[in-house]
Formats: sequence, C-alpha cells, structure tokens
Amino acid sequence: MKKILILALVLITFNATAQIDRTKLPEPAPAKELKIGDYEKFTLKNGLTVIVAENHKLPTLSWNLSFITGPITEGDKGGYAGIFGQVMSAGTKTKTKDQLNEEIDFMGASVNAGATSMSAFSLSKYKEGVLKIMTDILYNPSFPEDEFERAVEQTLTGLKQSTEDPNTIASQLGGILNYGKDHPYGEIVTEETVKNITIEDLKSHYARYFKPNIAYLVIVGDINKKDAQKLAKKYFGDWKKGDVEKEEFTAPKPIEKTVISVVDRPSSVQSVINITYPVDNKPGNDDILAVSLMNNILGGGGSARLFMNLREDKGYTYGAYSDVGSSRYSSSFYASASVRNEVTDSALVQFMYELERIGNEQVTQEELDAAKSAIRGSFGRSLENRGTAAQFALSTEINNLPEDYFATYLKRLEAVTLSDIQRVAKKIVRPDKANVVVVGKAEEIAEKLKAFGEVKFYDSEGNPVQDPTKKVIADISPRSILDKYIEAIGGKAAVDGVKSVVNKSTASLNMAGQSFTLTRTVYQQGPDKFADVQVIPGQGEVYQVYNAGDAFLKAGGQTQSPPGPFKELMKYQGTLFGERFYEEVGFKLAYKGTSKIDSKEAHRIEINLGSITVNEYYDVASGLKVRIELGPSGTIDLSDYREVNGIMIPYKFAQSGGQLPVTLEFISDEVVVNGDLDTSVFNK
Repeated sequence: MKKILILALVLITFNATAQIDRTKLPEPAPAKELKIGDYEKFTLKNGLTVIVAENHKLPTLSWNLSFITGPITEGDKGGYAGIFGQVMSAGTKTKTKDQLNEEIDFMGASVNAGATSMSAFSLSKYKEGVLKIMTDILYNPSFPEDEFERAVEQTLTGLKQSTEDPNTIASQLGGILNYGKDHPYGEIVTEETVKNITIEDLKSHYARYFKPNIAYLVIVGDINKKDAQKLAKKYFGDWKKGDVEKEEFTAPKPIEKTVISVVDRPSSVQSVINITYPVDNKPGNDDILAVSLMNNILGGGGSARLFMNLREDKGYTYGAYSDVGSSRYSSSFYASASVRNEVTDSALVQFMYELERIGNEQVTQEELDAAKSAIRGSFGRSLENRGTAAQFALSTEINNLPEDYFATYLKRLEAVTLSDIQRVAKKIVRPDKANVVVVGKAEEIAEKLKAFGEVKFYDSEGNPVQDPTKKVIADISPRSILDKYIEAIGGKAAVDGVKSVVNKSTASLNMAGQSFTLTRTVYQQGPDKFADVQVIPGQGEVYQVYNAGDAFLKAGGQTQSPPGPFKELMKYQGTLFGERFYEEVGFKLAYKGTSKIDSKEAHRIEINLGSITVNEYYDVASGLKVRIELGPSGTIDLSDYREVNGIMIPYKFAQSGGQLPVTLEFISDEVVVNGDLDTSVFNK
C-alpha cells in the first residue's frame, strides 16, 4: 500500500509539472495597494503646517520649509528671485556670512534659502544648533549690500553664457510664445532687468511672502513626533502670520495653428528644434498616468520612438526627447533635439511623423508593458528615499489629492489600457497647433522650414526681427572694416612694428560650491607662432600651440594633434594681428551686415577657414573688435581696450559656449608688447 501511494504522488507531481509551459514568462501578479510609509501632520497656531516622517536608519535630520506663493511675476526686475536666496542667507542682524558659515561648517551641516523655500540638514545631535541658524536667517536677514552687488555681478556674468546657449534661447522663446513676455511663465531675465533690481526688491519679496500661514515645514529623519512638535513650537511657534496677496494666474490662450519661429545664430553648425505648447495636466487628474505612459513611449528615454527614429534610424542627432509637465497652474509639452543644419527640415519631418502617429495609431502591448515597467521601477526607486513619504504627504496637501493617491499609484498604473494611451495622445499631442522654435543658422535652414508653416524671426530675447536672410546688406567690403580696426588699435605702422605680445590673465570659476582661479598666458610671435598656456587646478599646465603650420596640444608630458577642424582654428588664432592679411593666408571673407552686440551696432564679417566658419563683430562707431564666434569652440566677447606700447589691447575676454558649462571671464593682469619672449613655449 505504501509503494502504491508513493507511485501515485510521483504521477501527480509529474502531471503537474508537465502542465507548466516554461517557454512563457509567468503573468505578473495584480498590483497591490502600497504602504508608502508613516508620517505625522500637525498645524501650529500661526498656520504653519508641519509634516514629520520618522526614519532612524541614519542619525541625520532635514528641515524643508516651502512657501506656497503661486507663480510670481518679476516684470522689469527679472532675475531677483534667482539672487534672493544668496543674499538672504549671507548674514543676519547679529552674524556675518563668515560667522554663519563657520558655525555651519563646524557641525558639518548645510543651510540654504531661496525665493520660495528654506532648508537645513545636519546630524540629529546638532538639530537645535542648525535650527538656531536657520531661524536666525528666517527672522533676521540683513540682506548685506556687498553680497547683493556680488550676486548681481555673478548673474550678469552668467547671462553672457545663457544668451549664447542655443538650448536656453529655444527654451526662453518657447515660454514667450506659449505665455507672453508679461506672464510669469514667459518672462525672461536680461541684462537690463537685472540692472533694475534693487536690494529693496528683495526685502519687499521677503516681507510679502515669508509668512507661516502659506508655509509647510517637512521634517525627515531621526526624530519622533513628540520631539518634532516641541522643536517646531520652540523655533517656529512665535513666527507671526500675516495676510498674503497672491497673484491671480492667467491661463494661456490656446494656440490656433503651428508657426515656425527662428532665432538666427550665424555661427551654429547645429539647429536646436523645440516643439512646444501649453497643456492642462494638473496633478491628480484622471489621465495623468496615461499621459506619463504615453510620453514614455513617445520620447521619454533612449528606447522611445523619437530617440529610435531620429538617432538610431536616421542618425540626425545624439538624442531626441519629449516631456509633458504637470502643474496645478499650467504646464507645457515639448519635443526637442539638436540636429545638423543640413538635416533640420528632415528632422522636423520625423518629429511631425511621430507626433501624429502616437495619436493616429494604437501603440503596441509590448510598448505599453515596457513603459509601465519603467515607470513602476522609477516609482519603486523613489520609495527607497527616506523623505519620500513626507514629500508625498506635501504633494497630497498642496494639490488636494485623495489620501490614498500614492498608495494606489501602481494599481492605477496597471489599469491603463492601449485605448487610454491613444485617447490621451489625441488630446495632448497637437503637432498642428504648436510653437516650433528653431535656433540655428537662418541662411541654411529658414527657406526649407517654410514647408511646415508660417516662419517668423526673433532675436535671442524673443523680440520680433526681420528675416535675416533677406536683410539688405550695404556695399561694404570686409577689408574696409578690418582696415578701420587696424587703425583703431594704433595704425598700420604701429601694428606692423609688433613682433611679439605676451598676455597674462586670470579667471575666477565657481562650480559645485567651490571657487577656482584659472591662470592663462598667451604668447604670440610674428608672423604665425602662438601658445595658449592655461594652468587648470588638479591638471597642471595645458598647452595649445601653433608654430608656423604645426599645431598640437600638450598636457602631462603628452603631445597630440588637435581633433577635427581645430587645427584651422589654431591657425586663425595663431597669426599675429592676422586681420592685416586674412585673404593672403587663404581665408575667405564675406560681409553679413550689422547685428546688435550689447545694444550697439556691430559689423559682422564671416570668415571661412576651410571646413569651419568664424564670425567676427566690429563696433560700427569705434571700429574695435567686440566679439568672435568660433563655432564649436564657443564665443569670445572682447572689451576694456587699453593702450600698451602704442597698441590697443582688450583686457577682458569673456568666453562662453562650446564645452564650457559657465562663462569664463579672463582679465589681463599684465600685457607686454615687444618684450623678451621665451620661444621654447612654441616647441613640442
């Protein structure tokens, strides 16, 4: 009997195993309602709402104060919100910036402020120490004048970079076209608006918005509710509430038809394409997860349709993406890429094809499953952050979401169907009613773009301008402009007498909260020897050398040839006062009319070096060179000309674009004309 029973069990096991198809993945289990994490919430008498998320894994504690101000129009003071926090946190009525920093550094803590928030982080044992500093800044900011002036100067320096960055230009113009220049989502920061800012504007913003009754304090870390309540009352309980008059938000007008808006950048070898328009996609709306999944399929990453089409299939770009924002006020759709000038129109054809296809054809089940997996994984990773519970609680509060909104997130994600994706795509993706912004070389791209609709032209600040390709250019020879420049810097006889120039300069660089000083010495010997020697912190000396036709780079004892077109650029830079004989060394010149440089008219000369084009700008009034556009190497602005041994030399070189993440302004410390020169710098 025992043997028969054993045999029966074996047969049952065998039959059960035989019924499993191991060639197919098991069906995923239904999504469960999640337990996001515990948090506590309470409100102080002054209206401050406090959210506490306990997490005792690490002995640290963070305090995040958010002011729910709504959109803020800066108007003709554009840029003040960006410098507000830097100035506010730079001193109190009893402590200087250095004293605050010393105390913060001693605790290994951090305290930061912005126009609509404050935050602090420290070891939990220093919680009261860091709260004393945070609230001292909150209640008693001194807004020091010297820090204000420094912040304004840094902002103006940064603007030199942003006004030349094609992605920034495209983004700003997109905002202007979507919302208008007078709308908080459309206004831009310019040199003029920054110079309008006064320290009283910062104090006025502080007085208007820094009130507890429009604020949320999120506490995350090694603390319990009882201690959190005690500390919140102690440090924030006496904070006086007040009336806050928020701006009324004006919804953008719907876009009636697709218009192509072009910003001309004569030195660009690539075009930035940005297809954009406002959308209504408020947090918590019924379709928000379907919209996220749809965008993930369309342009949300390296396996999405736009990327696979424009990069992998066509090879037009390094990457093409789309995004649909979410806001309780208004958000935007965009689809963008940087493409080669010659394929700008072809790339736009593919953009329009994919934008139309996502609404006209149902996506595949495989695409939907992959999108769900990606978003599920991203959501799951967010839960690993110990502050997620508190941030979800804050989002629930300010967006009026259901209490179980995040707990049921995955259930709602799994419920999205193929038909949901097509339905929201038809509602959200509107290529026939979009602002298509293209920043690039107009004379190479504008004519072909007319096939997509009406073409309008703007400058980098979003002001309408005439078609630059139709500009009536005066009969002015490039040679006459160059000769006027030679005369302006000292005259032909004096320039011909220059045998060598040595220019030593420095630039200050602030990155990731650290300050660096770069030193640079440029050696030039006539007619065509040039060495640019830069000392970079942590890397030592880096040489760029052009020696009578031989171009090379040298660093760390190693020498290499310059890549691609850079040898031509080095020849261009390496010819001492080459403006005298550009034509003789094989450069082709073309006059391209005038452009505005720092509000002044400047002649533009296009210089074809062979495989690369450079643009030089000469001030119409003075004749001095004020800007050089070096194509892939960025832009150099020249200013502060001073006389040295009979020759006018620019003492300021502001370099931006190219591979530089910030603007570098080199200021000359010493310039020597016809002095002693160590010619060994030109050797390998």
